[in-house]
Amino acid sequence: MSSRVKIRPTGTSVLIVTDMQNCFVPGGTLPVAQGDEIVPLVNDVARRFENVILTQDWHPPGHASFASSHAEKRPFETKQLAYGEQVLWPDHAIQGTRDAELHPDLDVPHAQLVIRKGYHQGIDSYSVFYEADRKTSTGLSGYLKHRGIDKVFLCGLATDYCVFWSAVDARREGFETHVIEDACRAIDLQGSLAKAWDDMTKAGVKRIRSNDIE
Repeated sequence: MSSRVKIRPTGTSVLIVTDMQNCFVPGGTLPVAQGDEIVPLVNDVARRFENVILTQDWHPPGHASFASSHAEKRPFETKQLAYGEQVLWPDHAIQGTRDAELHPDLDVPHAQLVIRKGYHQGIDSYSVFYEADRKTSTGLSGYLKHRGIDKVFLCGLATDYCVFWSAVDARREGFETHVIEDACRAIDLQGSLAKAWDDMTKAGVKRIRSNDIE
C-alpha cells in the first residue's frame, strides 16, 4: 500500500499542458525523445481537472531564437542576445504551420485558454508567465489570481525548458506548484534535466507523478 498522499484537484487548481505540439514530438522540427508517448497520459490527467490551460509555441519566421537567423551559428549553440544568453534552436513552431499545431491526439476539449508564446520577433519565451527578458509578463498570473486559483500543476514538453521555466515562475508568483514527472519528457541538453530538477526543488516546486492525483 502506497504511503504517498493523494492529491484531489479542486476549483482552485489548474493544469497547464505545456507545448504538446507537432514540432516537439518525433517527426517534428525540434523533437523531444518519446514526446508523443505522453499524449494519452496527459489526456487522462487533464480529465481530473476542472481548470486546464494549454500553451503553444508560436514563432514568426526568422525568430531570434533560430540558429538560421544568425550567420555561422548552428542549432544548439548559444548566442548572447540583448536579454541574455540564448540557446539557438532549429526553426520550429512557425505560426500557421502544421508543425506548430497541437498534437492531433491531444484530447482536452474542456481547456479554457490557449496561451501562445514566443511570438515577439526578437525575444524567446519558455515560460507561460514571463518572456526570456524575465520582465515582460504574459498576464497569466493576474488571470489565475483573479479566478481564485492558487495551485498550479504542469505537464508536457519539455521538462527542462518550458515546463521548468513555467514552474519556477509559478512559484515566483506565489502559486503552490507541482510538476507531474511522468507526464513530461525532456530534451536533456548537456545535463539540463538534472539542473532543472535541482533548481525547481530549490524554488519549492513539488515533484509528483500522475498516480498521485485522484
